[in-house]
Amino acid sequence: MPAIVLDGKAYAKELEAELATRVARLNLQDPPILATILVGDDPASATYVRMKANACRRVGMESLSITLPNATTTAELLAAIDDLNANPRVRGILLQHPVPKQIDERACFDRIALEKDVDGVTAHGFGRMAMDEPAYGSATPAGIMRLFRRYQIPVEGREAVVVGRSPILGRPMAMMLLAANATVTICHSRTKNLPEVVRRAEIVIGAVGKPEFIRGDWIRDGAVVVDAGYHPGGVGDIELSAVIDRCSAYTPVPGGVGPMTIVTLIAHTVEAAEKLASRATAAPH
Repeated sequence: MPAIVLDGKAYAKELEAELATRVARLNLQDPPILATILVGDDPASATYVRMKANACRRVGMESLSITLPNATTTAELLAAIDDLNANPRVRGILLQHPVPKQIDERACFDRIALEKDVDGVTAHGFGRMAMDEPAYGSATPAGIMRLFRRYQIPVEGREAVVVGRSPILGRPMAMMLLAANATVTICHSRTKNLPEVVRRAEIVIGAVGKPEFIRGDWIRDGAVVVDAGYHPGGVGDIELSAVIDRCSAYTPVPGGVGPMTIVTLIAHTVEAAEKLASRATAAPH
């Protein structure tokens, strides 16, 4: 039986149509805004920011792009975030990762107001998500969980291995899988016998940030393979060509996880706008 293609590109289009309806239903004089902050001139980051702005337009939202020079200080970036926190039309704030080395990225992430943390990057938001409390989970792992639900990939009771432990991908991915009742192992650069650990997995998440680091012969037959990486040449973190014929489901690269990250970010921003509108309607006049 051929593997199920977890087509993030196609599903993102479905979700955008639904989100456009929800934005129109808000019937706001001024559409909600997703604000993006880009520090420096990294071309890949600039491309991601443009893609997010285009997605906003497609669902009827607005985007506000803040571009700061490479020499920006932590204090200057914190001030820019404070301005966006105070802007009532801005419902979501995205600080594009990575920032230049002189900036305290964690301090800047944590300055984003919790209700506008639609990318799930604050320590407060991560803690709430990990404790099953309301919060916007990190957009990439939340997008992967959406794909699992859309394609009816069972998670409960299965053994999942996440290769990578970054605070905005590997760690929140593990917490979301755990919340869905998977048994989760997080692997990293110091994991011993990594191929053997990966070989146990019924669900493999590649989130290590190195091209084709996870080799095809590490992955068992019938596994669900999710590749959250993207590198020059159109390859991800997993040697997908070696497992497509043996796995039960996989995310293509490109067209799998990437589109889901963007549409999940937009969905979180729409949800934030809906919450604000609901509170305004419920407030006594």
